[in-house]
Amino acid sequence: MLDYITWTADPAIFNIGSREIRWYALAFAVGFAVGYMIVARMWKNEKLPPAWIDSLLMYTALGTVIGARLGHCLFYDPGYYLAHPVDILKTWEGGLASHGGTLGIVVAVYLYSKRVSHHSMLWTFDKLVVPTGLVAALIRLGNLMNHEIYGHITDKPWGFRFVENLHAWRRGAEPVFTAPSHPTQLYEAACYLLTFALCMWLYFKKDAYRKEGLIFGLFMICIFGSRFFIEFLKNVQEDFETNMFLNMGQLLSIPFVLAGIYFVWQAFNKNKTYETKRNNQ
Repeated sequence: MLDYITWTADPAIFNIGSREIRWYALAFAVGFAVGYMIVARMWKNEKLPPAWIDSLLMYTALGTVIGARLGHCLFYDPGYYLAHPVDILKTWEGGLASHGGTLGIVVAVYLYSKRVSHHSMLWTFDKLVVPTGLVAALIRLGNLMNHEIYGHITDKPWGFRFVENLHAWRRGAEPVFTAPSHPTQLYEAACYLLTFALCMWLYFKKDAYRKEGLIFGLFMICIFGSRFFIEFLKNVQEDFETNMFLNMGQLLSIPFVLAGIYFVWQAFNKNKTYETKRNNQ
């Protein structure tokens, strides 16, 4: 029985000319496509204007990509990117941050709520986050295919040996493998899939969208709470994090978890207030 798994997956599916089509890009595309279908079902369930879906997709896609890229550049290496702002546009070189993507979506939903739906942001978020756990899980599987964002050395039998000299290996060099490491991409993907299942159950089986902010709040707690704890097993992404007790990913996760707790409390508190008023009438 092997004590580890040697991971030699190629990040690219195929090439078109000089451009690679990567599993990571496919994960993004599949995530948005499936997310669109789930949201369309929700729209039909609530009998909402179909035209709003296309606008929501456009706003959130732009918010996700722009926010994730700016988040990586400004949270993890601001000195370099502020000195070389043109490099911010080089998304093909990698570098997306989930916290930045979340902030980008917040801005996108604010604009969408003001310009399109004219409902509260929480009304939109309760729908938008339902498929988001699935998208996040697929993106982490894309990270697995890219041999990136893995964890500390482990002696567990499910430890993965990743190709450390990925670019040289893909040009024909012999692979240099890491020591068996925690496949934190899979840990996160599993947590995100469970969050996705919870949100689907809450929306379609429990009609939890009627308690505004409940689904969104639970999503924030589950996604960023799991991210906070899994970060203890991850290698740092940037050198400046080496001596930090909590790394940047954890520090950025704390406000989102606290916000989630607040929205869940508010959702139940509002419901209790409503029930009290109705019973007193």
